[in-house]
Amino acid sequence: MSSDVEKLLKPREFCEIVGISYSTLKQWVREGRVRVLRTSTGRWRIPYSEVERVLGLKPEKKEVRAVIYARVSSSDQRSDLERQVQYLTEYCASKGYRVVDILSDVASGLKTDRRSLLELFDYVVSRQVDVVVVTYRDRLTRFGFEYLEYFFNKYGVRIDTAFGEEPKDAHQELVEDLIEIVTTFAGKLYGMRSHRKKKLVEGFKKLLEEVEKA
Repeated sequence: MSSDVEKLLKPREFCEIVGISYSTLKQWVREGRVRVLRTSTGRWRIPYSEVERVLGLKPEKKEVRAVIYARVSSSDQRSDLERQVQYLTEYCASKGYRVVDILSDVASGLKTDRRSLLELFDYVVSRQVDVVVVTYRDRLTRFGFEYLEYFFNKYGVRIDTAFGEEPKDAHQELVEDLIEIVTTFAGKLYGMRSHRKKKLVEGFKKLLEEVEKA
C-alpha cells in the first residue's frame, strides 16, 4: 500500500480482511506471526502491510473427519438402516466432511455394549475423528445423550444430528424399549427367572395392548 503514512488497522478490521477470528489473531501475535503496534493507551494496531504478508501464509481450512453411526432396533428394519447410511453419506458430502468410517448396530438404544458403539468410542478417544454424524439423537442412545456429548467434547469431537429429535411416529421401537426397561427393573426386583417378574412383564404388555386399543 503506497502512502507516506501506512494505514493502521484495528484488530477487528484485520480479522475481517484476513478471514480469521480474534482468538486466532491473538495466537498469531503470541507466536510472532503478526507484527502489531501499541497505541499510547495500550491498544493494538496492525500495519496494512501485515495483511499483504499474511494473506499468502494463511493456513488451509482444516479437514473435518467424520464417522457415520446408524442404528435400528431389529433385523426387520435393515432397509431403514440402509436408508440412514445413504442419507448420512450424502449429508457428509454436502457438509464437506471426509468420512473415516461407517458404523452401524442392530440393537436397542438402551443396550450399552453395542459392538459398533464401542468401536466409535475407540475412534473418539484415539482422536481419529472430529465429528460423529447421526440422523437422530436417539440413534446413539435412548437416555443420557448429554453424557455422551460431554464425553465426546472432552476429546474435541462434536455430534452432528442431521434431523435432531427422533420423529414421533417411531412408535414400535419406543414400545419395545419401554418393555425392555420394565423387564430389566422387574428382574432386579424379583430376579430374572422369578414368576413374579414374568407376571409383571406380561401384565405390562397387556396394559400396553389395552391402551393401544382405547
